[in-house]
Amino acid sequence: MARSDRLGGGACGAGVVISLLGESIRVWAAGHLVKDQVLTRSGPYCWTRNPLYLGSLFVGLGFALAAGRPVLIVAVGVLFVLVYVPVMKREGRRLGERHVEDYADFAARVPLFWPRPPGGEKDAGGFLWSRVLRNREHWTFTGLILVALALGAKLFFL
Repeated sequence: MARSDRLGGGACGAGVVISLLGESIRVWAAGHLVKDQVLTRSGPYCWTRNPLYLGSLFVGLGFALAAGRPVLIVAVGVLFVLVYVPVMKREGRRLGERHVEDYADFAARVPLFWPRPPGGEKDAGGFLWSRVLRNREHWTFTGLILVALALGAKLFFL
């Protein structure tokens, strides 16, 4: 592959760091999420209604950057918009139906995706590692580590 089709070697390390940031956001979110029982409004849910998807975007972009192929960065962005934007809207409607009294106010205060500092939203819950496990976030972390190791092996051996 021509050198112009690839990003520099420093992109791999930067990409892994960005992916780890994304996974950190996902773990933080999973530690607050009580799926299908309550409207989670604590932790990163004070900043964005969809912190798991925000973290996923960082994981995907980070690994695309680490792979060293600019086209993958564009592909991750396009696929994210095509797949996750409709999912976020559909989930918002479902939460609005399930939490009729609370969701409209929550949605008015907290952005759908791009985070902003909490504007009066109270952090009413707390982080629990048991929720991280219940939400199976340890599997995402395991996958992240395996991909990072594969990218490291590729750099070392090729």
